[in-house]
Amino acid sequence: MEKRKPTLAKKSTNTSLDGFLQKEVGAFNKEIEHVEADYPWLHHLNYHLLTSHYLQTRTPILVLHYLRKVHFFTSSGEEIFFDENGDPAALYDIVNWQMFPDGVDTFLTVGRFDYQREPGQHISINPEALLWYSVDSGVPQSVCSASCTPGFRKSAIQGQPACCFDCVPCANGEITNETDATVCINCQEDQWSNNRRNSCVPRSIEFLTFGEPLGAALASISTVLSLLNILILGIFRRHQDTPVVKANNRDLSYLLLVSLMSCFLCSYMFIGRPMKWTCMFRKMAFGLLFSLSVSCILAKTITVIVLFNATNPTSWWRNCAGPRTPFYIVLCCFTVQLIICAVWIFTKTPYSGINTATSKKLIIQCFDGSLVLFYCMLGYMGLLASVSFLVAFLARKLPDSFNEAKNITFSLLVFVSVWLSFIPAYLITDGKYMVAVEVFAVLASNSGLMACIFFPKVHIILLRPDLNTKSYLLNKKHIKDKMK
Repeated sequence: MEKRKPTLAKKSTNTSLDGFLQKEVGAFNKEIEHVEADYPWLHHLNYHLLTSHYLQTRTPILVLHYLRKVHFFTSSGEEIFFDENGDPAALYDIVNWQMFPDGVDTFLTVGRFDYQREPGQHISINPEALLWYSVDSGVPQSVCSASCTPGFRKSAIQGQPACCFDCVPCANGEITNETDATVCINCQEDQWSNNRRNSCVPRSIEFLTFGEPLGAALASISTVLSLLNILILGIFRRHQDTPVVKANNRDLSYLLLVSLMSCFLCSYMFIGRPMKWTCMFRKMAFGLLFSLSVSCILAKTITVIVLFNATNPTSWWRNCAGPRTPFYIVLCCFTVQLIICAVWIFTKTPYSGINTATSKKLIIQCFDGSLVLFYCMLGYMGLLASVSFLVAFLARKLPDSFNEAKNITFSLLVFVSVWLSFIPAYLITDGKYMVAVEVFAVLASNSGLMACIFFPKVHIILLRPDLNTKSYLLNKKHIKDKMK
């Protein structure tokens, strides 16, 4: 006999099936509300059994459609429902595996994940019940590297995953103001980074002022030395007809004193806020006045040599022994420096500006414009000093009662020593201290010239007037002739 395959009876229409399912689901909800069980899978299983007779002929989407309608509360108040995918609401216990030194371990429920709570409140944990097994019994790190705080940037470690990195502090003038920054941000030109490198702060403005102790001290020294110079000039004018003053060209001594006093006063141009005109003239005045002073010293020394050698009637030195010869020497030496300064001021004029290269401060200073011309000015001044020193050294033993060559030799030795020390100190300093070095060099070198050349003469004029007479000079010369 031929076997027949069992078949299921089919409903005539989809409407009759939908009505049947709605009827069965409704009855299921009514019955399940009386069951004191907290297992939602029972409801799902019951619904599956209820509809399995029709699954062979209907699509699962229709079943899912009615499964979404299951929604009720148990006697304990727990809400039972299925989401749009047919999944029940998530509800999990958070368990802490705790192990003790005696070998006993346990699983302790320390929290819960409940999807039915308000957003942001799905997880609830009791921190006091947690037991961690880190070195300090604290919460262990869940990342390879800790986050970089503001002031640091992330630097990748070669050969390591992206989550492994070093925290590198930002450089001077750079900041980061957020966590885990990858690059540091440069501060604006008038700002600088604070010590923590997490914010920019305004830079302080710096220049040598009269109000600060350093500027006030230099200005006071300049004033005292200028007054002392004026006092010496007054003493010389009062005793201008005495042998000490008349020796070695009186007018040249006046010119030297005036130039030294002008050098002392020009140091005021270095103190205070640098302006366009002060920057333009202060180094020019410094170079020209110093060259004038050294030219006067050179002329005085050459005058001693010329006058000594001109005593022989047949010597050609007599042609050079005119009263205006020293001033011609001064004019020629001064003119060369004047040309250098004129080229400097008309081609590369010094100017005031802001130096931002240093940290934490804005330095308002004068820029040379041309370092080549600046060092040409210093070089020429050094050349004049060297020639004057050499000539004075050679003339130091000439037989003259008031021969200044020895004093000039020592004064120029002080002058050259000061300026040789100035150049390296000038190059390694910056800001107001560089200006202070310049002012100190001006004051120290001028003081050496004034003290070594004029103090011995002032001593004779004021304290030893018996030596400042023509009879003493003639008697001294007569004694020397006898000794020969």
